[in-house]
Amino acid sequence: MKTHIIAEIGINHNGSLETCKKLIDIATMAGCDSVKFQKRNPDVCVPEHQKSVMRETPWGEMTYLEYKYKVEFEKPEYDEIDKHCKERGIEWSASPWDLDSLEFLAQYDIPYIKIPSAHLTNIPLLEASVATGKRVIASTGMSTLEEIDKAVEVLKKGDFALLHCNSTYPAPLEELNLNCIKTLKERYNCEVGYSGHEFRLGTTVASVYLGATILERHITLDRTMWGSDHLSSVEPQGLIKLVKGVRELEISMGDGVVGVTEGEKKVRKKLRG
Repeated sequence: MKTHIIAEIGINHNGSLETCKKLIDIATMAGCDSVKFQKRNPDVCVPEHQKSVMRETPWGEMTYLEYKYKVEFEKPEYDEIDKHCKERGIEWSASPWDLDSLEFLAQYDIPYIKIPSAHLTNIPLLEASVATGKRVIASTGMSTLEEIDKAVEVLKKGDFALLHCNSTYPAPLEELNLNCIKTLKERYNCEVGYSGHEFRLGTTVASVYLGATILERHITLDRTMWGSDHLSSVEPQGLIKLVKGVRELEISMGDGVVGVTEGEKKVRKKLRG
């Protein structure tokens, strides 16, 4: 089974459509299957006590609410994203952080809806996402088994998958607990993937060996760029290596049946007579 690799652009475009298109092109060149964004209604998502807090940004000092709008794409930008992805032959989707954003995304023919770990316990959002009839992929970071149980009760009414995830940015290796991939598969009998936020690439590749069939990693042009997610993201060369590593692992896994391969037959004849 081919692993579906999601390049999470998220908000790493920093409000720039030009940067966004570059990241889409990089994901396409690397061989990713889809790119993903985050969609918010800042008026709904930003807590009232944070809206007027002043913040230093690359565009000068502004309120936190103004900043969130500065990096939020609306219909003109998403129309361009939709067009650009179609031209490049790559799918796109987004994580809605509120019901308004889910309704916004419904106007596009996206292949799945991604629920971020922060909203795994947002039952109304889960129910509305399932009601769209689209596949729902939900990350399980910072969640207890009881919370995941409740989410799955809703998600199983439609087509869904879970992603094991550690929501620390960046995530320490000793806290990745990749064996949870097997735990989730056994407990919920569903497709399970991995959403990684660690510095390393090898651990993400290894998750495929443990049964992950969907991978998600944040991508960036440069990890030193301004913004909260860049440091735990993968740069272009790293993304190319990651995808290549996954595809090589898929080829090399085999069917587990012990026997003499075609390549070994001549060697066997020569060495064993």
